[in-house]
Amino acid sequence: MIKTRYEDICNAAYIGKQENPISMNDLLRLANKEELLPSTEDIDQVMFLAIDVQQDFMDKGALGVPGAIADTERMTRFIYNNMGKITTIVASIDTHNPFQIFHPCWWVDADGNNPPPFTNITLADLASGKWMAFIEPIESREYIENLEKLGKVLTIWTYHCLQGTSGCALENQFANILYYHSVARKNIVTRMVKGQDPMTEMYGIIKPEYDPKNTINITFLNKLPAFAKIVIGGEAKSHCVLESVRQILDFFHDKPEVTRKIYILEDCMSVIPGYEAATDKAFEEFKTKYKVNISKSTELTL
Repeated sequence: MIKTRYEDICNAAYIGKQENPISMNDLLRLANKEELLPSTEDIDQVMFLAIDVQQDFMDKGALGVPGAIADTERMTRFIYNNMGKITTIVASIDTHNPFQIFHPCWWVDADGNNPPPFTNITLADLASGKWMAFIEPIESREYIENLEKLGKVLTIWTYHCLQGTSGCALENQFANILYYHSVARKNIVTRMVKGQDPMTEMYGIIKPEYDPKNTINITFLNKLPAFAKIVIGGEAKSHCVLESVRQILDFFHDKPEVTRKIYILEDCMSVIPGYEAATDKAFEEFKTKYKVNISKSTELTL
């Protein structure tokens, strides 16, 4: 049984805000006084996979996802309520620089204007001269061409999660519970930094949208079968969560003994507006084809 109250670990009123009223040093001293078993002693190993729970994806962040603040509160409460059952937490961290192929400054029109956020750039746009790559024009065209072969499209996003900025940081109250769990359960947090290659988008945690080198995080994938449950939350449901789940399922497509271990917390993730229908369709396929479990954080029992 955990000794410390949720309210002494996470201040829900500060979720999404830059300031954190709770001292991390004071918090971790409390965590060190917990008498929970070290996670290595758990018979059933349970992973919590947190996708991009970062400041810039909170409701009012640079690329805010409506509903992210409420999602994060439910996520922190779920981790708190299952502190003694979650054995390891993996947190992905989207990390960028301004000059990346999905940011406005990479592209210009004939007058030197950058595309506004949420613009889709196609091969037809390049052929007509509507948009031109400011740098790496040949490689940029090849990237879009290969995306279209895969049935994908290049979307321009607002500048977000720029390396070293506060927007790239983990959301403060989520960081509180993340590190509290780490110290209380004697388990090192696994951080997965993604999205740094300037020539490709990387929504999923396993591999980029397109990469001629076919880079894949096989080390992480090979760890998943050992877990009894893999619980997933984060932002945004329509992009980074969806693609992360899809990539895992693609790899284990013929191993239902692995895919049925996945539990998606539908109330701990939200959709970027405009992508609702496609997102609902994809998650329904995950459920029917791969037997993935979808439930609310208040209903899932570990």
